[in-house]
Amino acid sequence: MKDVFAIDKLRVRAAFERAAPHYQEHAALQQEVQRRLLERLDWVRLAPRRVIDLGCGPGDALMPLAARYRDARVVGLDLAHGMVVRARAQGHWWRRPWIRRPWVLCADMEQLPLADQSFDLVVSAASLQWVNDLDRVFAEVRRVLAPGGLWLFSTFGPDTLRELRTAFADVDDSETPHVNAFLDMHDIGDALVRAGFADPVMDQERITLTYPDFPSLLRELRGVGVRNALAGRGRGLFGPRRLRAVGAAYAARFEEQGHLPASWEVVYGHAWVSEAPPPSRIPGHFIPIRPER
Repeated sequence: MKDVFAIDKLRVRAAFERAAPHYQEHAALQQEVQRRLLERLDWVRLAPRRVIDLGCGPGDALMPLAARYRDARVVGLDLAHGMVVRARAQGHWWRRPWIRRPWVLCADMEQLPLADQSFDLVVSAASLQWVNDLDRVFAEVRRVLAPGGLWLFSTFGPDTLRELRTAFADVDDSETPHVNAFLDMHDIGDALVRAGFADPVMDQERITLTYPDFPSLLRELRGVGVRNALAGRGRGLFGPRRLRAVGAAYAARFEEQGHLPASWEVVYGHAWVSEAPPPSRIPGHFIPIRPER
């Protein structure tokens, strides 16, 4: 039987294909998280020759990375072809002759089409929540990073969209999940250790956005491709009438001075690759993602 909390990759790809043309209009949170993530490179002594952004979306990080590391080859990778097309056109590169045009690949970060030890810096901003097997991703990143390389990422923790999860539970008390699940920061840190990374560092912060009404919240989530991508999601259960009921439950519980809050727990991590060979991966082992009840 399929795990109801597994991510349906076809649905994820389709959601981001639809979101690609207008993603940047709705992605204020994602862009801010990305900016804060890249700021952490200010404190790192690193001169990479090859840099890759996993889950690059429309390529918003490619120009900043290329500007920061002028001698580096910058590469982007995303699951959705629509995002890859947008990333390839990002930034009017011809206006910056000292920046080499980036390569952008369409691929899954759980199975990277990259050679061993082929990069010195791997970054990923707010993309890891869309994978099924975090251990596999970390093993792949560990494989493609050269000794001395850095893995820098952000993702979302279990308190993300807790209000929305509660509102759905108020309307539907079944076991059917309606909101994607998110990993705890400590589980992510443990996965870094299992993958053989050195000196892992994890921290988190909470960001709250506010919306004038429930439809505005849904429009922004859908605008950045955030949909229920769980394999065991309910199908055909939430039409307009029931969504209005969810919105009413959301407002009844959480409305503050005429606005609806939406919580995001942002998790940051980084770790290094030592000279030691990576550990052998346990076949079939992965972190099971389960939402809090």
